[in-house]
Amino acid sequence: MKPRLLDLFCGAGGAGMGYHRGGFEVVGVDLNPQPNYPFEFHQIDALAVLDYSNVAATFDVVHASPPCQRYSDLAHRNGNANDWPDLVGPVRDRLITTGLPYIIENVEGAPLHRPVTLCGTMFPGLRVLRHRLFESNVAFTTPAHRPHPLVFTHDKRKAHYGRLDQNTSFVQVTGGGNCSVANARDAMGVDWMTKHELNEAIPPAYTEHIGLQLVDHLEQAAA
Repeated sequence: MKPRLLDLFCGAGGAGMGYHRGGFEVVGVDLNPQPNYPFEFHQIDALAVLDYSNVAATFDVVHASPPCQRYSDLAHRNGNANDWPDLVGPVRDRLITTGLPYIIENVEGAPLHRPVTLCGTMFPGLRVLRHRLFESNVAFTTPAHRPHPLVFTHDKRKAHYGRLDQNTSFVQVTGGGNCSVANARDAMGVDWMTKHELNEAIPPAYTEHIGLQLVDHLEQAAA
């Protein structure tokens, strides 16, 4: 039987797909409808699940991706960071009480404890930089962080404008991104999301890498 992972603030399932590929049975939870989530899904407040459910009785690991807007560079540049909820601390406190292995994922600038950084350059086939931080109470290794390549751009002010092909180069997958939906999907290793969902997602390769190590951790703990 596969170990079970609870995927909180699951979005359209970038993280969940990675854990699935890493060997987990995945169940997603999000406050918003997620019609493209590829696994069992429950529309409910993630904090309520942690407050009122016996998570440890039915799951082996919990992953949480609380909203990142408060910690993002864009929010700080716009001066509206305080308009967004600050959920990393409350989520962490609740995850610790479960007694389970946990992972919290967020953007650079989020108040994570001793996080590791994953980048698209670490995973052959990806074409996004997409730095994301991961906090966990389980130690795991990371691949080598390779030098960043030039990223395809439409900005004529940049020196490398016109030198790259969005079909083969690294691209930006954001709200103001610079590539087609097809290229965004290819760059992220995701083939089921809309452009908006891709903007909010992480590449499954990140959590597949973590998930494989979590499965090993669980097997060693059970031995």
